Amino acid sequence: MLQTFLKTALRNLLKNKKHALLNVLGLSVALAACIIVFLVIRYETSYDKHLKNYKNIYEVVTKDIDESGENYTVGIPFPAIKFLRQDFPQYQFAQIMVNYGGQVTARAEGQPVGKKFYERTGTFYAEPAAAKMFELKFLSGDEKVLDDVNSVALSQSTAEKYFGNWKDAVGKRINTDNAQYDLQVAAIFEDVPENSDFPFKIISSYKGFETHNEAGWPLDDWGANSSNHQIYMVIPPGANTATFEQYLTQFEKKYNKNNIDAKRTHFLQPLSNIHFDDRLSNNGQHITTKRSLYTLAFVGLLVILMACINFINLSTALAVTRSKEVGIRKVMGSSRTQLRVQVFFETALVVGSAACIALIISYIALPYVKNVFAAQGKLNLFTIDSLLFLLVITLVTIFLSGVYPAFIMGKFKPVEAIKNKINTSRVGSISLRRALVVLQFAFSQIFIIATVIAVSQMNFIRNADLGFTKEAILTIQMNADSVTRSRLNAFKDELLKRNDVKQVSFSFDAPSSQNSWASNFAFDKMEDKKFSVNLKMADENYIKTYDLKLAAGRFYNMSDTAREYVVNETLVKKCGFNNPKDALGKMLRLGGRRPMEVVGVVKDFKQQSLREAVLPIAIYPSKRWYQTAGIKLSTNNLVKSNTEIQQLWDKTFPEYVYQSSFLDDNINEYYQQEQRLSLMYKIYAALAIFISCLGLYGLISFMVVQKTKEVGIRKVLGASVQSIMYLFSKEFTVLIAIAFVLAAPAAWYLMHSWLKDFAYRIEIGAGVFAIAIAVSVIIAWITVGYKSLRAALANPVKSLRTE
Repeated sequence: MLQTFLKTALRNLLKNKKHALLNVLGLSVALAACIIVFLVIRYETSYDKHLKNYKNIYEVVTKDIDESGENYTVGIPFPAIKFLRQDFPQYQFAQIMVNYGGQVTARAEGQPVGKKFYERTGTFYAEPAAAKMFELKFLSGDEKVLDDVNSVALSQSTAEKYFGNWKDAVGKRINTDNAQYDLQVAAIFEDVPENSDFPFKIISSYKGFETHNEAGWPLDDWGANSSNHQIYMVIPPGANTATFEQYLTQFEKKYNKNNIDAKRTHFLQPLSNIHFDDRLSNNGQHITTKRSLYTLAFVGLLVILMACINFINLSTALAVTRSKEVGIRKVMGSSRTQLRVQVFFETALVVGSAACIALIISYIALPYVKNVFAAQGKLNLFTIDSLLFLLVITLVTIFLSGVYPAFIMGKFKPVEAIKNKINTSRVGSISLRRALVVLQFAFSQIFIIATVIAVSQMNFIRNADLGFTKEAILTIQMNADSVTRSRLNAFKDELLKRNDVKQVSFSFDAPSSQNSWASNFAFDKMEDKKFSVNLKMADENYIKTYDLKLAAGRFYNMSDTAREYVVNETLVKKCGFNNPKDALGKMLRLGGRRPMEVVGVVKDFKQQSLREAVLPIAIYPSKRWYQTAGIKLSTNNLVKSNTEIQQLWDKTFPEYVYQSSFLDDNINEYYQQEQRLSLMYKIYAALAIFISCLGLYGLISFMVVQKTKEVGIRKVLGASVQSIMYLFSKEFTVLIAIAFVLAAPAAWYLMHSWLKDFAYRIEIGAGVFAIAIAVSVIIAWITVGYKSLRAALANPVKSLRTE
């Protein structure tokens, strides 16, 4: 029996090769898209799950509430750890200090100078408790080396990069950021998995950070709070986290005597949520919100549904041509069940073939996935769960694609079937096939609208006025140490001798950066405000280099330390002054420092991405914190300028590695996730249109065959080519219009929700929807027009010759 089903299924598929090919092509592309979506979602949801205590580790994070709303940071004031351990000795705490980029010099025996490297991520100061909490697997030594202020632990790959063989690394020395002391490699641990938000590469002693503290971090200051300093804890299973959460809400009021009125609280962030909460940063390469994963799963579902709709439409259309076969089978004794099993066999062959091709497409596409999705690690296709997913999605697709055609074929009445008087286009009074075409084009239009809006928002971001100049500005990362500071003026003088250098400024960071440093402050009346101020330390050329605009007053004069302040318009407004000039001459106090005069107000500029609103800012000189050189260049030959400036850097700072980037490239990195989302929408919109066109082509091909004699009669009676083409295209145009009515509100809601993540965004206008329906209609007309034109140009004598 099974052999008969298989032979008949193969015979029918070979008889209708064109439609079988269309179905296989559409389903294989859709299944490949679903496989890739599954691999990405599986990878993103696997972050940090290699830890045994994955469900019990929490991060203590900060929420600041002020007049502008809630602000979140992973940073915790340095004094906090002492009192957390004092009040909750039963819990295990660990603090780490993250170094966001720095130079490492590896010194082998007989090489006093050593090899220089720059590490963007992976450099930490940590306590032994942190190594234990995050389950580092030591190949040599153990976590106790982190108690030694002169020791350091390296990951296996980092040790091999620095010294060749990790076994030879033990006992060697490294120097970080050209410190006045070296660290001895005392331990090697296995590389942390790629799917971890804690990419440990170099771990020095936290005690060493406290002991040396060359950067002058305010270790006793409750007011200063940096995202570099983080605290984690383990809460045993079954423990009441609500009690600890309640304690954290009152923690600052209890111990922060200098800022008792501050509306700063702390709360627990589960490790399981760190990778998905975009309110807070993490130590990994990216954050993927759960909303984006749901969107991705929804996109995969839509694509596979579209392919199933294609199959159903073509299968039910072809059912008419098989009516005599079905009628004879029923007369010869076949049951409905046997007929339906036959249809499922044919469906299984098509879907099974598509699944095999989908595996090949997925394998070929995997190297390019990194350009579309945030997942940058290795996506394993041939694993048990991947193949199990493919099996499940294949079986579901067989069921979805085959159940309705099987139901239709089983309902054929023998007499009507043999006389070929079957009409499958209607179920009750509703044309199912038309409804499915409407649904398919509604999906396509949702993708098109989403693509247009995402691309428009990205164009808006690229062209938005940030309040400063970002083009042709080269930024160089520097060390904020005494050696660097002593040579800054000489380096600047050499730069300004060049014809391609217009301005040079040294600062803590550029106007827009991912660094954030906030402080409590008092303005005018010496009472702390209920919101914090962001700090920008920069020299007197900052305003000229980045083309900041003054709203009132002047920029401060040259100085190595703070003597006067410049603030932005947002701070002035939040302090109750309507006119920026009214803020001039007022006194500003940062933290516990002495008050100093405000001499200028700059117009607001975007200091982070356009997702965030502009925050209050205070700018002042402080040479000890300068770690970024901003160089404004002419735009003649930026690559050549960068190369020659590197030569000048190597001559001036031979101990330091050259680490440069252009400011506009740095800003573009803020929107990697949105750029990938925009690209994903483009690709899936193209897939949706492609699948829709396949289905449309199959249906119009079937309609042309069914209406061959009608077209012949119309032509004999004088119908024009245009009227024949209109006959075929009018129905699909109406269906696309109906699909648009369904798609427009759904797409608007989805994209409006996405745009709400941006403080600065486009408005969704009527033009977006006009583009969507225009693209749909044009594509449909092109697809339908080809076949209908051939039918219209066919010789009517041939179509009427035979019955």
